[in-house]
Amino acid sequence: MIQMPSLARALPLLLCLAAPLLGGCGDSDKDKATGPAPPVEVLYNNGLDALNARRFSSATDQFNSLEQNYPFSSWAVNAQVMQGYSLYQQNKYTDAIAALDRFIQLHPAHRDIAYIYYLRGLSYYEQIADIERDQKGTELAMAALQEVVVRFPNTAFANDSRLKIDLCRDHLAGKEMEIGRYYQKQHLYQSALGRFQRVVDAYQTTAHVPEALARLVEVYLALGLREQARKTAAVLGYNDPGSDWYEETYGKLAAAGEVAQGLPAPSKGARGFLGRAWNTLF
Repeated sequence: MIQMPSLARALPLLLCLAAPLLGGCGDSDKDKATGPAPPVEVLYNNGLDALNARRFSSATDQFNSLEQNYPFSSWAVNAQVMQGYSLYQQNKYTDAIAALDRFIQLHPAHRDIAYIYYLRGLSYYEQIADIERDQKGTELAMAALQEVVVRFPNTAFANDSRLKIDLCRDHLAGKEMEIGRYYQKQHLYQSALGRFQRVVDAYQTTAHVPEALARLVEVYLALGLREQARKTAAVLGYNDPGSDWYEETYGKLAAAGEVAQGLPAPSKGARGFLGRAWNTLF
């Protein structure tokens, strides 16, 4: 879904620099299937060569062989990290998560543990489905990324995780809107109200709120609840008077005879949700 951020690429390089300088590397494609395993440093260098050449499947095999043949070697710890990274790069996210979870259990105090949690969060994040499908994966990604924020709040990994959490929330809001629109088309107005109201209440910082408010007005009008429609439109007009959603809502209320009761006229130049948020942040 997304390309790997540069900060996520940094750890393999750091691990390479942290390893002792080695001699020439073997050819990972020529390793024999039988016989004694190559020396530990050869396996490790073969894995690094495969990573650099973006032969991630071969890298996984090399690091896995190293861990199996030299489980108590200091190289085995780095090899476990590299396995998770190479599995991630192959889009084998479930396998990557399993490898990273095992690493966290075995090495909770490792110097690169923040990266491990972050890579685990990315592995969930990459599996987020489009809004037409079940969003359990989005919830898992949010939980994993939130763990990075809580455990390592002052890191670059936490900063990126916060951004991705916001995107997850926007995704979940989009799913609520899709379901709400379906209920509205089927004239299941009470169910539609619940979905649109949830977006307004639970996802206030997302870009879906103006539409959710506009849809609430439509449903209230369909139910004959004009007072609720007018009050909801007033909230939309206050927060986003320049949006197309409010202009359309204003027109519908005008047709219903509600504009005379104090609704602000649409204003294309006015700051809305996003404009105020931008000024608050910057």
